[in-house]
Formats: sequence, structure tokens, C-alpha cells
Amino acid sequence: MVSVDKRVAGRPRDETLVARRREEILPEASLFFAEFGYRNADVQVLAERLKVGKGTVYRYFETKEALFFASVDAGIRRLIEAIDIAVEGIEDPVVHITKAVHAYLGFFERNPHIVELLIIERAEFRDREQATYFQYKERQHEYRLEVFKQAIAQGTIRPMDPDRVMRLFSDTLYGVIFTNNFSRRQVPSEKQAEEILDIFFNGILRETGQA
Repeated sequence: MVSVDKRVAGRPRDETLVARRREEILPEASLFFAEFGYRNADVQVLAERLKVGKGTVYRYFETKEALFFASVDAGIRRLIEAIDIAVEGIEDPVVHITKAVHAYLGFFERNPHIVELLIIERAEFRDREQATYFQYKERQHEYRLEVFKQAIAQGTIRPMDPDRVMRLFSDTLYGVIFTNNFSRRQVPSEKQAEEILDIFFNGILRETGQA
């Protein structure tokens, strides 16, 4: 249940409290939108699930659209946090990439509704300049790219454009989460991560002369 903000009239708005209330609403809102889609999502029904008045929801999110985008945003922030925690303190670029892949696929395995939100965002807001996922991806670009540069510099990855390598790798993972969603594939994320890493790092062609 979301607690209600009972501010005294005239008292300055407590932004810390507002942020906390918003974060309390968003997990349920994310599940709600994933279940009903955007157009069929009735904020009144969401409020009833939260055991608050509809006005309370609109107190923290001015419109249904604002609530939806905040839900998507919160989901991607949680993804990034999960990856950052997994790679914290790891200096070896290969280990860093390995941990990041496991964290990425593991997150979406635990939170399949976030994939649904990405699909809904694309379907309902096609005219948006850039989807939420890609907004965060671009912000993280240079930081993530540095890991691939390090792997190339130390000779682990053969000399090639690190940006090209990272984008292809990133696009592969992005495609996998949608394939899993659309096909209802039930492959454990740990196994799937190992398969992707094996092919990515070791390739599929035999070395010349190998029997």
C-alpha cells in the first residue's frame, strides 16, 4: 500500500518525500501497464490495487502518459543498477563483459514485464524521438565502450573497431530479450549467457588445419 502524503497547507513541498512516494507507486504501475497495455490501463484500477485514491496517483504523476514513461524509466534504471553492481570493482575486461551479460539477461529473466513495457512504448509512442532504452544506452555508451577498448588493447579481442564490436554485441543481447518474450522461450539466463559468450568469444569456425 502506498502511504498518503498529508502535508499541512502552506508547508514547502518535501521533494525527498515526493521521490519516495513516486518510487512506491512505480513497481505496481510497471506490472499494471505490462498487463493491460497503455490504452486499456485505467488509473482508477491501479489506484485500487495500490489502495489509494486516484487523485493520489495523479498527485505524483500529472498524466497517465507521465506515469507510463516514469515506469519505463524506472525499469531501465534498475537494469543499469543491476549491471553496475555485477561489474563493480572488476578490472579484467573479459570478466567485466561476462558479468555484464549475465546481469543483463538475468534482469530480464526476473523482470519480463519490463520487456512488455518496451514493446508498448514502441507501439504507442512511435513518434517519440528516442525510446527510453536507447536514451540510457547512449548515455552509457562511452563508459561501456572503454571496456571493449581495454580488451582490444590487451590483445584479448583482435584489433578492430571497438564501437562496432560493442554495438553488435549490444544489439545481439537486445534482440535476445525480445526473442525470449515472443517465443516464450524458457532457457535459464545463465545457460543462455554462457552460449552467447562462447560464440562471441570463441567463434563458430574451426582453426585452419584443425580436424
